[in-house]
Amino acid sequence: MARADFLAAQPVPKTLFVVAAALIDGDGRILLAQRPEGKALAGLWEFPGGKVSPGETPEAALVRELQEELGVTVRPSCLAPFAFASHTYPQFHLMMPLYLCRVWEGEPQGKEGQALAWVRPQRLHDYPMPPADVPLVAQLRTML
Repeated sequence: MARADFLAAQPVPKTLFVVAAALIDGDGRILLAQRPEGKALAGLWEFPGGKVSPGETPEAALVRELQEELGVTVRPSCLAPFAFASHTYPQFHLMMPLYLCRVWEGEPQGKEGQALAWVRPQRLHDYPMPPADVPLVAQLRTML
């Protein structure tokens, strides 16, 4: 079987479109949020963000999610596209653009019961993360 035929024959799980931000403070630290108990991948650390609703742009979704999850206000013009993750989990395929954000209003707080940590780029590997986020860490460490 040719490679193209083999790839075409594989079942494709549902694609989940989410968006995330690497909030970077004045000291160059990145904000991580720990997934709370009761959620998939509980206990792992991730970049804040969430699902993109139908008809919503990634930027609008990220502005909304950061307000809901962290209580911070971000303008779309303060979001800089950086990289994206594409990862297949058993139940779905995840597509996740990651934006850099250095300007926001308010002090981030875990509004959904999640712990938060400000982490230096070289220490990001000390925080266990979902498989989709891991490649983004290497890119951030190289860039920042």
